[in-house]
This record gives sequence, structure tokens and C-alpha cells, in this order.
Amino acid sequence: MTSHLYITLIITNVQLIVLILFLLATAFTVYSAILYSYTKNINQLEKLICQRTEELLKEKSKAENLLTRVLPRNTADELKEHGRVNAQKFKMVTVLFSDIQGFTKITDEIRAEELIDQLDKFFYQFDTVVDKYRIEKIKTIGDAYMCAGGIPKKNRTNPIEVVAAAIEMMGHMQEINRQHNPDEGLWELRIGIDTGPVIAGVVGRNKLSYDIWGSTVNTASRMESAGEAGKINISEDTYILVKDFFRCTYRGKMPVKNKGDVKMYFVEGIAPNLSATPDGLKPGKNFWTELQLIRLGDVEELVLEKLEVGLPKNLYYHNMKHTVDVYTQVELIGRSESISTEEMVVLRTAALFHDSGHLIDYATHEEMSVKLAYEILPQYGYSTEQMEEIARIIMSTKMPPKPKNLLQEIICDADLDYLGRTDFIPVSNMLYKELHEHGMIGTLHDWNMMQIKFIENHQYFTETARKLRNVNKNKQLENIRKWMEQLEKNDI
Repeated sequence: MTSHLYITLIITNVQLIVLILFLLATAFTVYSAILYSYTKNINQLEKLICQRTEELLKEKSKAENLLTRVLPRNTADELKEHGRVNAQKFKMVTVLFSDIQGFTKITDEIRAEELIDQLDKFFYQFDTVVDKYRIEKIKTIGDAYMCAGGIPKKNRTNPIEVVAAAIEMMGHMQEINRQHNPDEGLWELRIGIDTGPVIAGVVGRNKLSYDIWGSTVNTASRMESAGEAGKINISEDTYILVKDFFRCTYRGKMPVKNKGDVKMYFVEGIAPNLSATPDGLKPGKNFWTELQLIRLGDVEELVLEKLEVGLPKNLYYHNMKHTVDVYTQVELIGRSESISTEEMVVLRTAALFHDSGHLIDYATHEEMSVKLAYEILPQYGYSTEQMEEIARIIMSTKMPPKPKNLLQEIICDADLDYLGRTDFIPVSNMLYKELHEHGMIGTLHDWNMMQIKFIENHQYFTETARKLRNVNKNKQLENIRKWMEQLEKNDI
């Protein structure tokens, strides 16, 4: 009886254990199924989120690309960052209007497909020219093409660049006509240009566009309508700014609203001394050099502004005044040494940048100056060869100076011009104060001993600097020696 009961209990316990195991297995299976389903749903959701995110990024990229196509890059960036663009006033912008003579008659005589194809060819060529001269395309209306120089980035070369672009546009139109069947009629282009102030901004809500307003826009339009087929008609305001670069013919006056009678000039071509061809239709090397010399003014404004705002306050010698001194002196010595205009552009640019590296680092400022030059100068049309030469000139100012050509000799002499100036003592004191605070020199006695040794071994490289500064440099050396002798006597 007891044995039977014992066996029954064992069987019952086994069944209970089996039941528990079964329930546990069932629960685990259900849990696994739920977990699998949940994980699967999560993965699907993550894939969907990634897909939607990728689609949004693509749409965002498309929208940004569209903005940069219809708006200037600076304006597009401002719109993306702030959601709106403030209107800007520009003091000197050159506006160009072009129009095809007799376009209305042409539209009645030519098939629509051919008309659109021809216009597309014209405007494609115009767009290419506009990009080349860094001019901003504003809009096209039918056969009219409008662009402007000096926006959205201000510059002082825009009148010359816009007129040069107009000559090239006219040349493209003439080339297309030469390839065109004369029996089907010729397309004659009129161009009008004016220079002056404008207001620029973005208009529209759903369809954004960059536009400009003001009397300058109106005058440019009047110059175009008062022009002649195959001619570039410019206002007196533009003529004054470009007359050294182009051959122009006075053609009378015309009344313009709010301006009175405005003098007009036909542009006949590029000035002979600046043209690569006898017909004056292609700019020569001298044209680009003279243009870059004017553009240097924009570089000067940018660099000096950066130095004034960004240089550390404890640069008592290597400050903006020193850069201006060197910038001025290289021109003076360069002219005396009879360097070319192209060399002058490179040399003066190097002088502007030679100490700009102090904005980044004191010890390696020459290398940092070269880095800044490579970052900034491409925006101003400098070639790779010019930038490489500028870099070599900057690096030649590293102490001790070891110039390898005339341009490097000039900047080295300009950089140490103070040695032979009457203000040597105060300038020298500022240099000592700067070096002392940077831990590069000890006592004033140590500094003067170093100066004596340096000046004794120093020689100006150019004949001009030797004539200008050697006598006074030797006087300053004697003054330091006498001062040091007096100090030594007082110590005794």
C-alpha cells in the first residue's frame, strides 16, 4: 500500500514537472514569437525611417541646388539660415540690358521650335560670358537679357568687366549670324549699360527670384532702347570708369527720368594697348594685368579689415600699421627698380598678406600667411602661378632673410625699412615690447646688444633701399652704441 502510494506520488510529480516544462516551453515559444515579431516590426520601421530620411535629404539637396541656381550663393545661404533675405543697397553696380532688334517681326516669320532653339543658343553663350566675368545674371524676359556686376559681392572692377562681357556677347551674336543662313534673316543685338546705385533683394513667395531696382536699372534700359543694332551704348557714368580700357565714341544726349540729359557713348572696342587683336575685340595680357591692379584695391580692403578686427592686441610691431608701411614701401622701391605692372601686382599682394598669418599663429605666421593667401586670392582671379610666386615672396621674409630674386629683395628691404628711418627708436621699442611679451627676448640690454649685432651684419639688397636708408641706418647704429656705452659707464 505504501509502495503503491509512493509510486503514485512519483508519477504525479513527474507529470507536474512535465506540465511545468511544457508551460515554460510554450511561454518561451510565445515570447520568442512576440519578440521576433516586435524586432521585425522595429527593423521595418527603422528601414522606413532611413528611407524617409534619405528621401527628405534628397529633397533638401534638390531645394538647395535650386536655390543656388536661381539666387546668388550668399543670398541662398542667408535664406537657408534665416528663412528670409534682407534687401541690400549697393553704391556701384553696373547693369546691362540686351535686346534683339526686330524680335517681334522674327517671331512671326520663324517656327516656334527654331525660335526657342536660337534663343537658347544665344542665352547659353551669354551665361558662359557672365560666369567668366563673375557677373550676376538677373533674368531673361522673352528676347531681353539682364545682368549686373558688383552684386552680391561688392567690387570696384564691375564697370570694366560688364563692358568687356558686352563686347564678348556681341562677338558671339556676330559669330552665330555668320553661321546662320542670311536668307532667314539676321539677329541684331542692342546692348545698354549704366553704372550707379541699386537695391537688390529676393522677390516672390512660391517662386523666388533675385532682382534689382533703382534709377540705374532704368537708365541702363534707356541706354539699350536708345542704342543701335550691333552697338553697345553706355552712359557717361559708365564711360568715366572704363575710358582707359575701351575706345568709345560720344554720340549725344538723351533725357532720362530723374537724371536729366544723360551723355551716351558707343563702345568701339578695347583700347589698342590692351587688346590682343587689331579689331579690339579680345582682351590682351595687359588688359587682365591692369584689371587685376584695380582689383587689388578690393583685396587690400578685405585684408586690412581682417587685420584691424582680428589681430591680437599685444602685437605692438606686427600690427596693421606695419603691413601698410610694407605695402606702401614695396610700391615705392618697386617703381624705382622698374619692375613691370604684373610684377607689381604680385609684389603688393604678397606685402598685404606677408604678416596676415599672425591672425592664426605667431611662431609660424609666414606659413599661415601663405595659407590665407591660397584661400582668399582665387576669389579675386589670381592664377596658380601668381599665388605660387606670392607664396615664395612671403616666405622670403622669414628671418634671416635670404631673397632669391628682385621681388623677394624688395619685400625684404621694405620689411626692415624701419632700420633706416628717423622713427627707428620708437618702432624698435615696440618690437622689443612685443617679443618680450611673447617670451622671445629677455632684458632691454639683451635686446640692444642683439640689435647692434643685427644691424652691423645687415645690408639692404636693392640699390633703392641702400640709397634711401643706409646713411640713417648707420646713424641709428651709432646712437645705440653710444647709449649702451653710457649705460655701462653708469653701472661702473
